[in-house]
Amino acid sequence: MVRIMMHGCNGAMGRAITELVSKQEDAVIVAGIDRDNSREQAYPVYTCLEDCREEADVIVDFASASAVDHLLEYCRDKRMPVVLCTTGLSQSQIQKVEEAAEETAVLRSANMSLGINLLLKMVKEAAKVLAKADFDMEIVEKHHNQKLDAPSGTALALADSLNEALDKEYHYEYDRSGKHEKRDKKEIGISAVRGGSIVGEHDVIFAGRDEVITFSHTAYSKAIFGKGAIEAAKFLAGKPAGLYNMSDVIG
Repeated sequence: MVRIMMHGCNGAMGRAITELVSKQEDAVIVAGIDRDNSREQAYPVYTCLEDCREEADVIVDFASASAVDHLLEYCRDKRMPVVLCTTGLSQSQIQKVEEAAEETAVLRSANMSLGINLLLKMVKEAAKVLAKADFDMEIVEKHHNQKLDAPSGTALALADSLNEALDKEYHYEYDRSGKHEKRDKKEIGISAVRGGSIVGEHDVIFAGRDEVITFSHTAYSKAIFGKGAIEAAKFLAGKPAGLYNMSDVIG
C-alpha cells in the first residue's frame, strides 16, 4: 500500500486525485496540504507541510508554482519522494528541482498523461524512419479558450521528442504569416488552436509524398492527468534519489 500526501488537495486536480485514489486498493491518501483547509476530506488537511504528522511514502503535488520552493526544501530535508505536477516553473525553480533530486527522488514531466508519454516514445521512433524519407513534421494542438500559454507545454515536449531523435538538427516554426517562401526541410511546424471547452488535443503529422501518417491524442477530462500522477506515485515510492519522468513510469 503506497501512502500518499496530497499537496494542493483542495484544488481541482487534488480533488480529482482524491476521488481516483479512493477507488484503488494499493494506494491511499493519508494527509493533504492546502492553504484552504475548509473543505472536508476523508483525511486530515493541513495548511503547512511541517504540521503534518502522518507518515507518507510519497508526495503528489498539484498546487501552484509559488509553493514549489518550500515543497522542494521540505522534500530534500525529509528525503521525501515527490511527484511534481505543477507547471509554469521558472528557470531558478527548475534548478532547485535538479538540486533536490540529488537528495531525494523527484519525478517531473511536462504532461502526466500515460497516453501522451507513450505518444512521446512512439513519435520519436517514427521520426527516425520518416524524417530520413523526407516526411515533413507538423504538430497541431487544441485547447480551451481559457488557456493562457501557446503553444502548449505538451506540444513543445512532442517537438523536442522529434528533434532529439534527429540529433537536434531541426528548428521550430510557430507562425508562417510573414513568410513568402517554401517550407524549410529542417523545420517542425507547431500550430495552436484555442476555443470552447476543448480539454486537450494533440496531432503529430508526418506528411510525405502521396501519404500522411498522423499520431493523435485526445483528452476528454483532466482525470487522465490524475491517473498518471497516481501511477507515478506508485512508481516513485521507495526509489533512490534522482530525477525521473513519466517515460520511466511507462518503461
